[in-house]
Amino acid sequence: MDIEFFKTLLHVVDGGSMAEAARRVGVTPAAVAQQMQAIERELGTAVFTRAGRTVIPTEAGHRVIERARDLVRDYGELKDFALQGEPVGELRIGTITTALLTVMPDVLAHFSKRFPQVKLLIRGGQTPELFETLKAGDIDVAVCLLPPFDLPKTFEWRLLREEPIVVLAPRALAGRDPDDLLRTELFIRYDRTLGGGRNAEEYLRSRRIVPRELFELNSILTIAMMVDRGLGVALVPDIESPLLASLDIVKLTPPGPVAPRRFGLLWRRASPKSRLIQGLLETAQTTMRSLRGAGGADV
Repeated sequence: MDIEFFKTLLHVVDGGSMAEAARRVGVTPAAVAQQMQAIERELGTAVFTRAGRTVIPTEAGHRVIERARDLVRDYGELKDFALQGEPVGELRIGTITTALLTVMPDVLAHFSKRFPQVKLLIRGGQTPELFETLKAGDIDVAVCLLPPFDLPKTFEWRLLREEPIVVLAPRALAGRDPDDLLRTELFIRYDRTLGGGRNAEEYLRSRRIVPRELFELNSILTIAMMVDRGLGVALVPDIESPLLASLDIVKLTPPGPVAPRRFGLLWRRASPKSRLIQGLLETAQTTMRSLRGAGGADV
């Protein structure tokens, strides 16, 4: 039986429906249904029961699914072992948007030179979404913040970059006290559902600053552009991006303590793509060191 059928089976289970599995695999729902029927014919038992548009594993199905996960993992490891002399295939990377717009282009460029036969598939998202996507097996590795909960022991996270929180202000306000700017100027807030936004909010509370809030946005680059247009000041992670070079803004260090934003690589310890993930980690670490040497804020 084709191993791809078992991969599709796991997509059906993790996605909850054949339609969702079809979307993830890139085929029609009818094709997914045919693959599931082929598995059931081969095994001589029903794997799913249908409930509207969703599918529910039968008792036998649960046993099949558990074994299918092992088979898919073992096949991936076997393929990776067979190709140890020449890394090929694809690496599916999920990344937070800020990293994609700052350090990741350099990381990906260097990785592609090191592994020219490897196809990279990039997917953006926020950390909680990327973690769920990684758990579901839809990506191989995530560039994200450390999730605010204890990671299962089956996952590994390595710090790549640490970004202090800074006040962004129009250059004309460079001589002002940062806390005074936050109290008196219009304030463009970084999304409080994101790690850097939560750190900024904790700082404001610790300093008893109630800003005159104008917007709340989830894009640091968009916030920086609004500061450049004179719409207000902001409290955001200190990103390094060539897209900021043309903006007439300054970065001011807050006088009080504030936790930095940290992001890194997250992956499954037993991933069949572990060799490529290790290569990505090494490439990212080398890139971060070069950025630090050029004056960046990474660690």
